[in-house]
Parts: sequence; structure tokens; C-alpha cells
Amino acid sequence: MPKPIDRNPASAGGDWYIDTHCIDCAASREVAPELIVHRGGKSVFARQPATEEEERAAWRALLVCPTASVGTESHRTAPEGLFPQELASGVYRCGYNARSSFGAHAYFIRRSQGNALVDSPRYATKLVRAFEQLGGIADILLTHKDDVADAERYARHFNARVWIHEEDRSAAPYATNLLAGREAADVRGSLVAIPVPGHTRGSVVYLLEETYLFTGDSLAWNPRRQDLIAFRDACWYSWEELKRSLAALERYRFEWVLPGHGHSVRLPAEEMRSRLRSLVGRM
Repeated sequence: MPKPIDRNPASAGGDWYIDTHCIDCAASREVAPELIVHRGGKSVFARQPATEEEERAAWRALLVCPTASVGTESHRTAPEGLFPQELASGVYRCGYNARSSFGAHAYFIRRSQGNALVDSPRYATKLVRAFEQLGGIADILLTHKDDVADAERYARHFNARVWIHEEDRSAAPYATNLLAGREAADVRGSLVAIPVPGHTRGSVVYLLEETYLFTGDSLAWNPRRQDLIAFRDACWYSWEELKRSLAALERYRFEWVLPGHGHSVRLPAEEMRSRLRSLVGRM
């Protein structure tokens, strides 16, 4: 819990606040849009929660923050059931983002063919218990080397297979399943791994049921621009390779983009393809 003495003066007055130790990962803004905004290179409360829904969003921001910078002056206890947060049928945002992943989001997929964790949150007892109640974890799908966090601990606890591209395997030497080259690979059932070198040499996206695309740091939605974006200032390997990788994604059908950093979005498949084509053109 942050200390009120460290409260960012740009945060709106009242019980809820964000301290000056915020690393501007944007995770809190993504789970509490409009309530939490960007000011002076930090996340701050634009105003205090006014409804029950906004209060729950503020609590999610507290639990998602990797630096424990979100808090209340009254030191209240968070309600139960905030995370995992179901975004669509069987698809959950994990919360409890890890600082080692610069606050990147991780996702849990519940399915009869075997549950999966996409990237890793920090290891939290409440999450472990929730995953157990949802049927455990069969596969851990790592999108790239930046967002590995506590994947090894989750893998040990659930005896899960761990997937990563061989070009990024140094971040997860315990991985059991290595992807190679640019060829797509079946993970389990209608879940496919698609290499997309660019952000890192070994970046991968995972496509579930031709509907949900888990994109790591390769592709995201920008609500201000109302469009798909790629992160040129956070492209560690090759912008040209990322452009080619995203162009190749046009052959796949998907309706959701679920990123590590940036906002999630759902669009009709044809609109998604059109926006992806336009993004590649801008790149």
C-alpha cells in the first residue's frame, strides 16, 4: 500500500490517490479508463469514483498496479472477485501485473481442451486459488522475453507446459515447448501460435478459435486515436520485421486484440483486417 505522504499532487483530491512512484506503465488507466488519466508522465486520478462500477474499477487499478502505487487514505480492504476479470466467455484478464514485465497484462483462458495462461502475472496466492477453482493451467504461452515474470512458478505449481519461441528462450530456459522460425504451430485444439518477429526476435501471438488474438507487445488498440497501433519506440529488434509480421497477420481471422501493453478491443473481423492493413501502410 502506498503512503499518503507520497501522494502525487496531480491526483484528484479525496480518498483514492496514486503516488509518485508510478512507472507510467498505463495498466491502471487501462482497467479504469477516464477515472485514471495520464498527467505529467504519471497515472493519476482525474476524479474520485462516483458509482459502484467506478469504485470496482478503482480497486482493479489498485490490484493491477505493479508498483503498489494506487491506494486509499482510509486503507480499506479490496473486495473479492475482482480478478481474474472475465472479458469474454472463458477469457480473463489476470490482474496482479508484474513490475518485471513493466506492468504488462496477462490473460487466462478457460477451455475444455486445457486451460492456458498467456504471459504471466506476479505470483499471487489469490490468483493461484482462482486458477485452481477454474480447473488449473495446462499451458503457459509466452509472447516474448519481456513478459515472462513468474511463469516458472506457475508452471511448477500446475505442472504446465511452457511455450516460447527459441529466439527468446533465454528468458525461460525451463520452457518445454519451443517454437521456431515463422511457421504457425498448433498448441492445443483451436489454439495456434504465430511467430511475429519485430518487437523482439522471438515475439509470438496466440490465436484462439479464430476470434481472440493475444498480441503481447506487437499490436494494441489506442482509444484516443480509435485505431490499432504498434509501438515504434518500444521495438527492440526490428521495425521492418514487425511491419512484415503484422502484414502476414492479415491472412488470419480474429475479432479481439488482447495486448500486454495498450488497450484491448473487439471489432468485426473484416473491420479488424482493414484496420490492420491501414496500420501496416502507416508503418
